[in-house]
Parts: sequence; structure tokens; C-alpha cells
Amino acid sequence: MSKYILELKNISKEFPGVKALDGVELSLRPGTVHALMGENGAGKSTLMKCLFGIYKKDTGNVVFSGKAVNFENPKEAITGGVAMIHQELQPIPKMTIAENLFLGNYPKNKFGMVNHSEINKQTKELLKLVGLDHEPTTQLGELTVSQMQLVEIAKALAYDAKVVIMDEPTSSLTETEVKKLFDIIKGLTYKGIGIIYISHKMEEIMEISDDITILRDGTYIGTWPVEEMDTQKIISRMVGRELKSLFPEKTNVPQDEVVLRVENFTSPNPMSFKDCSFELKKGEVLGVGGLVGAQRTELMEAIYGLRAVGRRSKIIHLGKEIVITRPADAIKNGIALVTEDRRKNGIFGVLSVRDNVAIASIDQYINKSGLINQKEVDKVVESSIERLTIRTPNADAKIQNLSGGNQQKVIISRWLANNPDILILDEPTRGIDVGAKYEIYEIINDLAKEGRSIIVISSELPELLGVSDRIMVMAEGHISGILDKEEANQESIMKLATKFNKEH
Repeated sequence: MSKYILELKNISKEFPGVKALDGVELSLRPGTVHALMGENGAGKSTLMKCLFGIYKKDTGNVVFSGKAVNFENPKEAITGGVAMIHQELQPIPKMTIAENLFLGNYPKNKFGMVNHSEINKQTKELLKLVGLDHEPTTQLGELTVSQMQLVEIAKALAYDAKVVIMDEPTSSLTETEVKKLFDIIKGLTYKGIGIIYISHKMEEIMEISDDITILRDGTYIGTWPVEEMDTQKIISRMVGRELKSLFPEKTNVPQDEVVLRVENFTSPNPMSFKDCSFELKKGEVLGVGGLVGAQRTELMEAIYGLRAVGRRSKIIHLGKEIVITRPADAIKNGIALVTEDRRKNGIFGVLSVRDNVAIASIDQYINKSGLINQKEVDKVVESSIERLTIRTPNADAKIQNLSGGNQQKVIISRWLANNPDILILDEPTRGIDVGAKYEIYEIINDLAKEGRSIIVISSELPELLGVSDRIMVMAEGHISGILDKEEANQESIMKLATKFNKEH
């Protein structure tokens, strides 16, 4: 009898021009959390999709509960006892929790109709198991992202899953929500359920995992008990080299010239940002910190013209007052914004890398005949791919097939094609592996060295400290303080983030 609930043996998968998996292995013990790690593009999600029936593997075997299986589609996998909670949740917000939970598996009454009373009853019991006290008839759209993830876990329990795959489950969660999720995961393991846990967050991996499997460039590097690993060992095995530092040495020198001055920025919404004023200098990286709900993103979106502000709110750009009421105004004035959720409102997934790079600056490449000068577009795109080391088979590849880190580089390239002097990056490394993060940090450093001014919003304190020249902290919609690099540390940032200080 095997000691493993699930074994993936010699799994290979090839896409046109790319070998995504090459003889990959993974063995999961029941009642344990098995971390699956690797850089973006290492093959983690592809491996799980081969297991789950989303992709058809080219070679290899899957053994589940001692029997060879080959799930042809996700429904077969779910009914077979394997559940997958995707990083990008796809709820149906206008349906109830119960309807979402039993979607495609509704119990019927004797007349062949959906038995709503039965699904509501079963849902109530399942929600208790994951710590949710909502009524089964609540519309799913009323829940937070973390609560929707709990519904997905409840769905796994509804199918009596023996294996649950969690792909970046904490990417949108607060610390409190992460602790709650970990408690639920521990409860699942006590029942003998095996968890495959995909994450780039080292501290989470060290806390929750029992075993760690590392992939690199679609190949199997090895599996180790968590006690034998530390952060440095994981990183070096993921990237194939030792990163002496998580952040490149800062080489930019901020100048005295003020590129942007924001005065009295206040939202008409009384629950949003209020009386926010700050300056951004030429060649400076200004970090923006604060807890969830501090209104960091909302303030930056207002500067970019995505949100309304009051009459007293002013933007001074290069010494001249400008009016921004829509993104086109911001772009015209050399301000670019890379949004927080690249999949939702950053990339155009079905378009090519070329189209995604060129789309915001296409007007520059229209000739006198009203036609696009394709040679000029190609020159800019190829230059961007080379400059930012975007890993793609070619410029015609669909951006949705690139890793998260490379998608982010494409979006940055899109705005650099407009030659902005101010670049706002909202959570630029969310869901990106440590190697790709380092490359993004190098890009930020290089752009600041060129004299561009960068604003970086981040929920990760080490990241703020590693990339910023100054750190602006927000709390309750206010700017509670601005710290110079020398005085900034995790304690001083958190002190400002947890309580609005009216003296600042």
C-alpha cells in the first residue's frame, strides 16, 4: 500500500514552441500540506491543470488513492475526489452561495426539479465547517474575496475531496484572513485531506507546509521536508543561482526638482481619502504603504483621473497646475498607471504581446495615410522585449500564455512606450516569484536612474523598504506620515499605518 494519496509520475506537456513540463514528479502524503514552488513559468499551474483535466498531458501517469486515473475534464476530477481552488476565482455573483456551491451537481426532487431546500440545508452545514455564518440564500456577490475562497473550500468538502489544490490562495487576503485560512487548512489535514499549496510567499510556505517540491523551467528539481529548507535554499533552487540580496543595490539619486505636487486631494465620498498632499521628486521612488482600506489605490486612481475629487484638490506638474478628469488627461501630461489587478484590468489576454505593448501609444505610429506604420511598432515592441528581458516565444504570442512576471513587464513596456515622466505602480509584484520580483525591482531602479519618478504602492513592508527613497504611509484615508529611507523600518511604518496621526 503506497504511503501517498496522490502520485504524479514523469508528467510532460508541450505547447507549440514551448516544453512546459518535462518529466515532472510530485508525491502527496494524506493529511499534509505539500508546497509546490518555482518561478513564474516553471510549470506549477500547468502541472495542476494536467492533473485536473484542464490540459491533456503528453506523457506520464497519475495514481490517486492507489489507482491509476486520467481525469478527462474538471468535472471528472471533482467527482473523483480532487478539487482545485484557482488563483483567479470565477464566482457567479448573482447566484446564491448554495447555487454556486452545488453548480452542476444539484440534488433533484422526485419530480426531477432542483431541490432547493436540500441544497440550502447541505450548504448551511458545509459553511459551518469553514467558519462562515452566512445564509445559503445570500448572493455570492455580497461576499468578500476571502469569503468566496471559503465557499470554494466548502465546495471541495461537498464533493468529499481527498486532495485540494490551492493556487495562490492568500494573494488578496489580510493577515487576519490568512490566519483563518491556515486554521481551516489545518482542520482539513486533520481529516486526512492532502493539500497542494502553490505560493510565492516564503513565510507562508515555512509556516504551513510539510513538504516542498520545486520546479524550474518545467523540470523537477526535487522534494524536501520543510525542516530541511530555509528561504535562501528555496530561492537558490527555484532560480538556479544564489540571490545574495532580494533587492538590487539602489543606484538612483533623487534630485531636488519637484515633478509632481498633489494638494488637498479629497474624495466626494466621505469614506474615502481626505486632505492628501505630497510631493514627488525627479528620479525618486516614493513608496506608499498602509493597511487594507487605507485608500492608497483610490488616491492614485484619482490622480490618474479614474476618480472624482473636490474643487480644492490640485495637481501641480512641473510647476504648472493641470486638470485631470480622465486617464487621457493624465497620459497627455506624462503620467502612467500600472493597475493592481493585471488580469482584470491590465492585460488584454486574447491579444498578442505586440498588441499589448503598442495599444496605448498606437496614435504615434499612424502615418499620413491614416495607416499604422507596422515597422515602427515592431521596432518599439522588439526594443521593449529586449530592454525588459520579456520571456516570450515571439511578439505574436498571446500575453495570457506568459508568466505573471512577464505579463507585468509587458504592461510596464506599454506605458514606457508613451515616455512618461511619472509611473505609478500599484502592487507591481503581487503573485510574482522571487526571481521575477528582482527583475521588476531592477527595472524600477533603472527608470529612476534615468530621471523618471516612480510611485510604488505595496502591501509588503520589506518591498517598500527595499525599493523606496521615501515612504508615504496612509491610514483611514489620510496621509499619516512620510518617512525618509534612513528613518523607515517595519515598526515605524506600522505605527503610522495603524493610527492616523493628526499632527502630520
